[in-house]
Amino acid sequence: MNTAFAIRRLVEEAIYTKSLTPEVENAINFELTRLGYVSEADYEALELLMEEMDAGRIRLIASR
Repeated sequence: MNTAFAIRRLVEEAIYTKSLTPEVENAINFELTRLGYVSEADYEALELLMEEMDAGRIRLIASR
């Protein structure tokens, strides 16, 4: 996975599948920890993910 776009690709996967799995959540957390910062584009992607979850369009599931 291209590390420059890793967070956005993970958010895209969650939005496409309409679910946030522990694997995707852990991968997002790993990338945030590894990078040590959040770019503006990644921040906007994460903000969109949170908005979609708050609206009930993406559900948090235990696993695939």
